[in-house]
Amino acid sequence: METSYEPSWDDLRVLLALHRHGSFLAAGRVLGMSTSSTSRRIEALEKALGRPLVHRSSAGTSVEPDALELINLAEQFEFGLQAVRRDEGDSSLSGSVRLSLSEGFISLATRVLSDLRRTHPALLFELVSETRMADLSKREADIGIRIARSTSPVLIEREIGRIQLALYAARSYVERRVRDGRIKRDDMVRHDFIGFETHMNKMPQVQWLVEQGAKRFVFRSNSYFALREAAEQGQGIIVMAAGLVMPGSELMQLETEARLPTVPLFLAYHQELRSVKRVRLVVDALEKAMRAAMA
Repeated sequence: METSYEPSWDDLRVLLALHRHGSFLAAGRVLGMSTSSTSRRIEALEKALGRPLVHRSSAGTSVEPDALELINLAEQFEFGLQAVRRDEGDSSLSGSVRLSLSEGFISLATRVLSDLRRTHPALLFELVSETRMADLSKREADIGIRIARSTSPVLIEREIGRIQLALYAARSYVERRVRDGRIKRDDMVRHDFIGFETHMNKMPQVQWLVEQGAKRFVFRSNSYFALREAAEQGQGIIVMAAGLVMPGSELMQLETEARLPTVPLFLAYHQELRSVKRVRLVVDALEKAMRAAMA
């Protein structure tokens, strides 16, 4: 007598790996399984659900649109398992804390976390640099540093200050193009600018530049460090947080006719983590360091 088959996490994780890596071979390598085993798992899952989940072709595999809900379920389960693993350890100052933030905050956050580990060596940190806003409600990360609020009701979001933006350029660029160190609005159209990729055009610093007449974006990237290095190399003018240029840097702050905008800075975490000591320790240390940096 044939028994009914219930989909399991083992099957869902194969589907997720297949979605991410595009072939049974690649998915099997990631999971430590043979290609035939990954194929059998997917076939069993398709049989159990009574519909095809994967499109197979000579160019590789792709997940059918109807299977995307399972991908979402698998990702939620994966995030949940990762969160459980981070929560392992005692309830005080041990275990792992995962942080999601943009590259502009990486150096400061790394210094703060390094100081914490000197005092609390049982703490472990995962620092993820990304331009997107990680879904903290699903515990993709424990703590997020961001310049916009989310719409999730389960998050605690502390506004810890506002970042004043300013224009900077390398001394070599200033000597060639901005002798008096001042940028007038009428001059914006003829200057070279360094900015984020076009899909990030809604960021306040990009919108301000465009509103002021900037047109020549000669260097774009999704990497803050790449943009800053391009500015250091004299490629053009960059918008950065005012006052954060380190001594000895080639960058000089430029004067402008119009004051640049400020952007809010938030520390965010899931409300279920507010009583977790290691998370609160990191949140408090980051808040203190960032407030000092913006003072």
